[in-house]
Amino acid sequence: MAKMIVVLLFLVVSISALLIWGRLSWSQYTTNLSEKVMNRAIETQEVVDLDEVDELPSPVKKYFHHVLKKGQPIISKVFISQNGGFRAKPEMAGWSEMKAVQYFSSEPRAFVWDSQIFILPLVSINVCDSYIDGKGSMTGKFLSLFTLINSHDEEELNAGALQRYLAEAVWFPTSLLPSQGISWEEIDSSKAKATITDSGITVSLEFEFNERGEAVSVYTPGRYREVKGKYELTPWKGRFSNYIEVEGYRIPTKAEVEWHLKDKTYPYWKAELIEVRYDS
Repeated sequence: MAKMIVVLLFLVVSISALLIWGRLSWSQYTTNLSEKVMNRAIETQEVVDLDEVDELPSPVKKYFHHVLKKGQPIISKVFISQNGGFRAKPEMAGWSEMKAVQYFSSEPRAFVWDSQIFILPLVSINVCDSYIDGKGSMTGKFLSLFTLINSHDEEELNAGALQRYLAEAVWFPTSLLPSQGISWEEIDSSKAKATITDSGITVSLEFEFNERGEAVSVYTPGRYREVKGKYELTPWKGRFSNYIEVEGYRIPTKAEVEWHLKDKTYPYWKAELIEVRYDS
């Protein structure tokens, strides 16, 4: 009996040590990426000049006048924390709890998204998405230890990551201004196409605006989705709601995204912003 207890204690201590090591290793990995993004961000003395939006499509012009004020600093760095849910497969009925933090740089364009997705109350998967130097990356580990996903610098992944950056720029809206490299093309009275080029990659999204001038959705008929190790162009949509003012900028605090599959709509991510910090 005593020998069995010793063996059990040894196993408990070993497993605990392995889990702690995994958490520390993951934390170091994501910290290195986020510090790279934030430390390389170029601080600017530029401020918002709403005169530059006068010739834009009317819904876009209304949007900028709604979310920005003349003379505000152009945002260079952003920190966001999120709580929400994630669905790993279309056939899943419920949502897994998700907690995440995210770091953005507007120049150079970059982000790191560090998430923890709970598949059971005490069992989680860590997922880190990033876009740095024009290269997308996705890493996922079970219990911070066992690699499930490890994709880096693939053409489809790079384009998808830049599309994500463009969609999530509603959280730091000065990055959507024409002076920051975004071109706008009118679609109709409530929609316009935004196009961005970075590191030789060009992507576009259709933005939809409501009567108040809020961006309420983004859409593309083709974003790359990984299916059984291959990428397929799939319609993709994001929705935004619950706008509030944060440090003088108006941004949505709720968001959700979905794939439009051939036979169904597949919502797979939703979140509410818990904290937002800007550094101009």
